[in-house]
Amino acid sequence: MIDVALLSVIRRWHFREEVPIREIARRTGLSRNTVRKYLVSDVVEPAYPARKSPNNLDDYEPTLTSWLFRESRRHRKQRRTVRQLHRDLVALGYTGSYDRVAAFARRWRQSQEDAKRVSGKHVYVPLQFAPGEAFQFDWSEDWVKLNGVSTKLQIAHFKLSYSRAFFLRAYLTQAHEMLFDAHYHAFQAFGGVPRRGIYDNMKTAVDKIGRGKQRQVNQRFQAMVGHYLFEPQFCNPASGWEKGQVEKAVLDARHRLWHEAPSFSSLAELNHWLAARCQSLWQETAHPEYRARSLAECQADEQSEMMPVPAAFDGFVEESKRVSSTCLITHEHTRYSVPASYANRPISLRVYPERLVIVAEAQVIAEHVRVFNREKSTPGRTIYDWRHYLSVVQRKPGALRNGAPFTSLPESFRLLQHKLLKRLGGDREMADILALVLLHDEQLVEQAIRHALELGEPSKAHVLNCLHRLQQPPRPTPLQPPAVLKLVNEPVANTARYDRLRSLRHEQ
Repeated sequence: MIDVALLSVIRRWHFREEVPIREIARRTGLSRNTVRKYLVSDVVEPAYPARKSPNNLDDYEPTLTSWLFRESRRHRKQRRTVRQLHRDLVALGYTGSYDRVAAFARRWRQSQEDAKRVSGKHVYVPLQFAPGEAFQFDWSEDWVKLNGVSTKLQIAHFKLSYSRAFFLRAYLTQAHEMLFDAHYHAFQAFGGVPRRGIYDNMKTAVDKIGRGKQRQVNQRFQAMVGHYLFEPQFCNPASGWEKGQVEKAVLDARHRLWHEAPSFSSLAELNHWLAARCQSLWQETAHPEYRARSLAECQADEQSEMMPVPAAFDGFVEESKRVSSTCLITHEHTRYSVPASYANRPISLRVYPERLVIVAEAQVIAEHVRVFNREKSTPGRTIYDWRHYLSVVQRKPGALRNGAPFTSLPESFRLLQHKLLKRLGGDREMADILALVLLHDEQLVEQAIRHALELGEPSKAHVLNCLHRLQQPPRPTPLQPPAVLKLVNEPVANTARYDRLRSLRHEQ
């Protein structure tokens, strides 16, 4: 085989200087057939042909190829291993080694992967969206300091597909009520509701994945979609590129937001900071396609194409609970009190992101601030409302002395209790005073108790007296008649006139 330099000279002599092949052969010492071969083949860099050594597997390659294709179509747990395929080839008469079969299987699988990669796995079609057409949603996990403690949070990400405006809101879980609340705040920030929402197959939205685009959508999620009047669209399983804009937003947020995020005292403070930071980044960030315009300017154009935001969807998750004999229900490792009249009875618990609403007989009977407890190894907290136990202490006033719900009484109530429990019958008297909050304004009752404490010897009678005084209507102001109605000679209160009239009557 000749080298590249000599081949270059031969090609230049023949195609540029039109030197005959006979003369080229004389000058180079090569045969005319060799010169003609290189000129006809148009080879620029000569190389030895790929060498193929015969081996024992040559006669079995078609069979092994068909077996490998058949196994690739089976479920992963049902596929035969390469060693089993080698044993089957040996049964057919193959006398070669296992290593040669394994090397052939590796090359075949690599060729299949290369074919898939070229045809579609890493090749995408660019997408284009009209203003107000769609938004994309996704969850992510990030760590933020809340009250000085590093806390793992679930972040809801929204991104408008046309303007690329984004919105983030943090929660402690990815439950239904968090998902519904995040949609309302995102639509409020965007100033409208797009026509379509693009999601992955999250469990809070999809109960079952069917063939193709068939989905069994969760009933509560469907109710939320019907409330905001947009069409949900779900990606194919394990196809995150179908909502690539929000996937990229998740990565960008870690650099633009979380690396510079300060410590926060509460989750509400964090969400307020996130909303303000997103708005400022809209102003600072240029649109990836319309470089001369910011995200905020494109979002302003898109807002007119979106539907106005309706009232917030009542996105609670309802659970059935049974109240214990101690007037408590349990939710997520935390106990909450219920009015004593519903003890040992079933109730309905409506779970919101930040509160719990207890409903019975179509009436709201109690409401608590939701408490999140992630330490399952420690005893859960108990959230009491002492008003729920007032009907119990009417029958059992002695429970006031060590009753756990009454440790959270207001300061004036506790001072009065401390004084009353020292005297005989003080339990009953204190129970009657606490029952006043069921009939009167609690602030007035507390003010009456403070007035009674100022007297030095408080009692039920003193508290009632002070309460009645506070509830008396204000005295009317004296009338101020106009000047024309005033008397010139005003009457004088003189009882001596009546004495003179009496004396004249006796004389007669």
